Amino acid sequence: METQGNTSGSASGNRVLPSIVYKLMIVAATVIWGLSFVVMKDAVDVLPPSYLIGVRFLSCGLILAVIFFKKLRAHFDRGHIVNGCFLGLLIFLAFWIQTIGLTDTTPGKNAFLTATYCVLVPFIWWFIARKRPTVYNIAAAVLCIAGVGLVSLQGSFSMRFGDYMTLLCALVFAVHIVYVAKLSEGRDILVLTVWQFLFGGVCGMAVGACFEAFPPVEVLFDPAFLFNMAYLVIFASCVALVFQNVALAHVPPAQGSLFLSLESVFGVLFSVSLYGEELTFKLVAGFCLIFVAILVSEMFPLKGKKQLAEEPAGEAPPIEELRDYEAREFGDGGVRAAARAEE
Repeated sequence: METQGNTSGSASGNRVLPSIVYKLMIVAATVIWGLSFVVMKDAVDVLPPSYLIGVRFLSCGLILAVIFFKKLRAHFDRGHIVNGCFLGLLIFLAFWIQTIGLTDTTPGKNAFLTATYCVLVPFIWWFIARKRPTVYNIAAAVLCIAGVGLVSLQGSFSMRFGDYMTLLCALVFAVHIVYVAKLSEGRDILVLTVWQFLFGGVCGMAVGACFEAFPPVEVLFDPAFLFNMAYLVIFASCVALVFQNVALAHVPPAQGSLFLSLESVFGVLFSVSLYGEELTFKLVAGFCLIFVAILVSEMFPLKGKKQLAEEPAGEAPPIEELRDYEAREFGDGGVRAAARAEE
C-alpha cells in the first residue's frame, strides 16, 4: 500500500511517497513542537499573542514563497489562493483562541483539552467528507484522550473560561485538520500552505494592530528573543507545519490526528530531560495509552482489509465491495489500491 488519503500528490504532479513516510513526517513535526514548549516559553512575554502569531506566520509565508516560487507561479489561481487563505484563517483562529485560553487555565489542562481534537476529527470528517468513522477510529481516539489526560492533567478538573476557550480551539484545530485533507484534493498542498501562512500572518498582524500594544523595538533585538523567534519561524513553522500539511494530504485525518497527539508526549520528555521534571508512573502510563491508540488505528483497519481481500477462492467479495471498504477506511487512496487488486 503506497498511500492513504486523497489524490493531491498525483493531481498536482508531486511524487507520492510510501504512507509510512508521511506518518514519520507527522512524528517529526510533533518532536519539533514538543521541544518548542521548552525553547519558546518566553517568547510571548516579549511579543503579545496576536503579533507573535502574525510575525511567525508572515515570516514563514515569505520564506516559503521564495523557496516554492516556481510552484506558486505555476498554481497562481483562484482555487489555490482562496482555499489557502481559508486554511490560514482557520490556523490563525486555532492558535489565537488557544493562546487566549492559556491565559486562564494551566498548561497541562490546555494541552489536554486541545488534544480532544483526536475525538472530534473522525466525526467532522464524517460530516464534511461523508466518510463514516469506524469503531477503531473512535476507540483509538478515546484511548488517546485518556493517555493525554494522564500526561497533562494534575490536581482538580474544574472548568473555567480559559478551559472553554481551549475546547473551542480544539474544535477549530479539528476543522483545520479535516479541511487540509479535503481541500488538498487536486491541488498542490505546498502552494496551499504558503497562502495559509501569508493570510494567517496578515490576520495576526491585523488583530494585533487593533487590540494589542506593540513592544519597544529594542526588546525585539534581544539575542534570546531572536533565537526563540528563529526556532519558531524556521523549525516550528517552515518545517513542522509544512510536514503536517503535506502528510495530512496523504494520511486519513483520524489517523493523522492521533499521530499529532504525540506532541504532548515529546513536550513532557523534553521537559524531563532538559528541566529535570520527574518521570512518574502516571506519565509512563499515559505514554503507553497513546502508543496503544496509534497501534489500534494502524493495525486493526489493516487487518480487516486483509481479511476482506484474502477470502478463499470462490468466496471472494466483488471488487466493488473491496473498493467500498478501502474508501471507507482510507479515502480515495484506498480506491486506487482496490483497483490494483482487481488487476
